[in-house]
Amino acid sequence: MVPHQAHGRHHLAQVNVGKLVAPLDDPRIDDFRDNLERINLLAEAQPGFVWRAVGTGFDATDLRPFEDQDLLVNASVWESLEALAAFAYRTDHKEFVRRRHEWFQPSDQPTLVMWWLPAGQTPALEDCVARLDHLRAHGPTAHAFDFKTRFPAPAVAAAVG
Repeated sequence: MVPHQAHGRHHLAQVNVGKLVAPLDDPRIDDFRDNLERINLLAEAQPGFVWRAVGTGFDATDLRPFEDQDLLVNASVWESLEALAAFAYRTDHKEFVRRRHEWFQPSDQPTLVMWWLPAGQTPALEDCVARLDHLRAHGPTAHAFDFKTRFPAPAVAAAVG
């Protein structure tokens, strides 16, 4: 998916991971799997949406950068933290957040990480993994943070001319 036109100096990248309670084709995962396309289309239609990672399938469930093949990855870029929060918690997606423990195993480590990147760029899968690893190792910093501990977009030096 090609990123939308850059509207600011920085955009917010996010990645979240989750280990399924059963294989993706298991009936216990039906509600999650059967609604992926609808929720992905909802995200893409949201104000402030820029980009989302897709694999060979529409829903990116084939992206598996970890050794554990039951660990799903979702990555996207948004114009702002507020735009991501509006989608996550004020659309039909909030039902997925509420029901996540039906489909994903609890984790004692962070499963979501955010960071700022220059507008027009998209994160590589390896960078997503590295940012999550950084958050897990060091806690929230401007390099990798979460919804509880947010950091503002970096200031951009004015061009001297």
